[in-house]
Amino acid sequence: MHIALVEPYCTGSHAAWATEYAAHSSHDVELFTLAGRNWKWRMHGGAVALAGRFLAAGKRPDLILATDMLDLTTFLALTRPLSDRCRSAIYFHENQLTYPWSPGDPDPGEQRDLHYAFINYVSALCADAVLFNSRYHMDSFLGELPAFLKRFPDAVELSTVERIAAKSRVLPLGLDLRKFEPFRPQERAETGVPLLLWNHRWEYDKAPEPFFEALYRLADEGVEFRVAVLGESFGRVPPVFKQARERLGARVVGWGYQKSFAEYAEWLWRADILPVTSRQEFFGASVVQALYCGCRALLPDRLAYPEHVPDGLTSAVLYRDGESLLDRLRGLLQGAQHGAQHGARLDRHVACYDWERLAPVYDDFFSGLIGSEEGEVPEIALV
Repeated sequence: MHIALVEPYCTGSHAAWATEYAAHSSHDVELFTLAGRNWKWRMHGGAVALAGRFLAAGKRPDLILATDMLDLTTFLALTRPLSDRCRSAIYFHENQLTYPWSPGDPDPGEQRDLHYAFINYVSALCADAVLFNSRYHMDSFLGELPAFLKRFPDAVELSTVERIAAKSRVLPLGLDLRKFEPFRPQERAETGVPLLLWNHRWEYDKAPEPFFEALYRLADEGVEFRVAVLGESFGRVPPVFKQARERLGARVVGWGYQKSFAEYAEWLWRADILPVTSRQEFFGASVVQALYCGCRALLPDRLAYPEHVPDGLTSAVLYRDGESLLDRLRGLLQGAQHGAQHGARLDRHVACYDWERLAPVYDDFFSGLIGSEEGEVPEIALV
């Protein structure tokens, strides 16, 4: 089976997902990609550029697998000589309907932001299957669509929401978790001072302000901890990062993006506690990586995070809105030596996202989609 995977924003988790699925799939997966920059232009122009490359390749695939950064309607219209009657699926890593916009972005104030969500909507409408990386992501997108469509003057076709829902499925993000194994330490180093971890993007939606505010308070109280602030930074870095490095001083033992995967993996295996404060998370790849490496997490009881925690550990791992992250984190820091068993249980739980388990699920679903009658979408059996 030949799959054309079309990704206009090929960087970070998008790039890892595309290349790793291609490497682990039993199908022939051909990548059509553009560099991961200028995301707004990618949503507008990426379909045109990649349509040209697709046609130049000259092969008719069994399935076109696009991501949410592609205007699938434009792509299919421009590639009809090869894509006509070809099945298509769209995979939502994120969506522009429920994603929080940065306060510094001018588009929301000028109502230009609506068009990006509309691209997601019509792409989902034209695809044969609509795939989301978490149950939370699917439910929030479908739940917000009616209100979004009602913002337009007339002929908004609300019945299309039900059509999209009928072909929507949850297909978790595949991750190459086994690549962390060569860096697993023989024995966990005991320094006596717990190591906190931040391994997310340095952006508004990850809410770094409450994370660092909690650390400032604990530092003022004299609570012992160290912190490694990893993750990728882009053009507009929230100013709190510069402030945090100055205020936390010698407590900062790691800083910035780790260009070497080995260095990144070693930090995750060394870390003790992962306090998470994000405003938005549709899956949380960096969190799953840290959990796999035995890091003890404090996660918000919302967004996609509860889907990564087994029922028996929800009260230990998840904190609710209104509950003090500071108090929970203080308690963990003062009793961090009791966290090893908890981390190991989450290690086993999140191992289900490794490609060794998920690639066959992806492959079976896409084979079933190709073999099904038009308008039918197979269910996804997760194990």
